[in-house]
Amino acid sequence: MVDLTLFGSVFFTLFVIMDPPGITPIFLALTSGRAAKVQRRMAAQAAGVAFGVIVVFGLCGQQILDYLHVSVPALRIAGGLLLLLIALDLLTGKADEPTQTRDVNVALVPLGMPLLAGPGAIVTVILAVQKADGFAQQTSVWLAILAMHAVLWLTMRYSLAIIRVIKEGGVVLVTRLSGMLLSAIAVQSVANGVLGFVHGQGG
Repeated sequence: MVDLTLFGSVFFTLFVIMDPPGITPIFLALTSGRAAKVQRRMAAQAAGVAFGVIVVFGLCGQQILDYLHVSVPALRIAGGLLLLLIALDLLTGKADEPTQTRDVNVALVPLGMPLLAGPGAIVTVILAVQKADGFAQQTSVWLAILAMHAVLWLTMRYSLAIIRVIKEGGVVLVTRLSGMLLSAIAVQSVANGVLGFVHGQGG
């Protein structure tokens, strides 16, 4: 009933792209200063938003992109620019002021999208769903997607224990390092998008 080979292929592809270990320091930086209860809620919100976005694009992603006349390179550039804005906030310390609005927005943007449900993950899911032939393969793809988001939630949920170990000074250091990491990811995303246009994939 389940194609384990396909399940493993989709799961590990998404694991590499969505990178749960790599998202941990960014999650800690963006949620530092919040109450533990709020942080746990944000972990669930971020994973839920990412899952919702992935499901929507898995079901009708190609139709959405075609209807909006949006190409994959354009999606990559837009996501990269958004991440760059967040990275600048982390590097300058402007993301250190917790408000209720910021709590909600961090779970939606950039955690849910485009960090987790970014262009790479979206394209991967669109292609996997399109190529899946029959009920068993479709089930395998969707189970892999569900399992990946469960891993993301667990990773963020239990990474909060790290904050209690590294204390406030460590959180500041993690925030700055995360800003550098996120800015590099953003620049790479923009570069990939530009290369896509150069190679004639921009539509």
